[in-house]
Amino acid sequence: MTDLSTTYLGLKLKNPLVASASPLSKKVETARQLEEAGISAIVMYSLFEEQIIHESLELDHYLSRGTDSFAEALTYLPDGGMYAVSPEKYLNQLTAMKKALKIPVIASLNGVSKGGWTSYAKKMQEAGADALELNLYYLATDPNMTSNDVENAQVELVAEVKSAISIPLAVKLSPYITALPNFAKRIVAAGASGLVLFNRFYQPDFDLDELSVVPNLELSSSSDLRLPLRWISIMHGNIHADYALSSGVHTAVDVLKSMMAGAKVSMMTSNLLHHGGKIIPTMLEELQTWMKEREYESIKQMQGSMSQRNVREPAAFERANYMKVLSSWRELP
Repeated sequence: MTDLSTTYLGLKLKNPLVASASPLSKKVETARQLEEAGISAIVMYSLFEEQIIHESLELDHYLSRGTDSFAEALTYLPDGGMYAVSPEKYLNQLTAMKKALKIPVIASLNGVSKGGWTSYAKKMQEAGADALELNLYYLATDPNMTSNDVENAQVELVAEVKSAISIPLAVKLSPYITALPNFAKRIVAAGASGLVLFNRFYQPDFDLDELSVVPNLELSSSSDLRLPLRWISIMHGNIHADYALSSGVHTAVDVLKSMMAGAKVSMMTSNLLHHGGKIIPTMLEELQTWMKEREYESIKQMQGSMSQRNVREPAAFERANYMKVLSSWRELP
């Protein structure tokens, strides 16, 4: 039988299909359904730096309120159940997921700055996380902030988080980096075992009737695969890390392309939100069929086989192919 197993962050997975961070991990039952359908690991929804800081400040407000008053002021202290902070709920959910599932559970932190909140990385490890994914989601809007400022802060954050944990650390990157391979190299040197390409910036829209700025969420399609596919292909073999492709994985063909680029796993969110776990057995069966027809014995055999270092036209990944692509276009008669 064709071997679909892979290794990611030192975790032995039965296949390369991983559920990336999404609302699907907010319910243990939903996560169990994904496991039963054949998903090999789950990344929990993200706990945000802002949530931790906000809840800490809010709790401090309630705990200190009235303490300069009478002794009876102690009755002002809130019931712990009423003011359970969301970070604690996250840790409880993580513990529940680990108890309910046999597949690895990867915790997710979303942050941009160093600070006391990073102690939650260790708490996630203590709650049972098999690994941690740090999502570096930051939009630089200050014109006085340089690219060096942004990158240095993020490298320092990775190093601080890694110093707090002994479990493997993956870092989810943005594509909007001037010299992405160099930044990725620095992230790995700071302690990351894996790189997840890419996070997606959700673009707001304008409501012209209300004259307001409104959130806008568009789920991915297979066409979104090309950007992470290209960069994993370029960095595979040059920057030694476990790569996870995250964006545009909707079909078995998308998974195969991910593996050949050099990814260890293909992460899905939009596809699972569209179809639920019922799509997973179909994708796994199609993977098996394609590999058998072409005499591939294992997923590992194909990983990196079409990276920049292993193709006949490495320039196809670079600017040298730009003019070739443009000149290939012909106007329809």
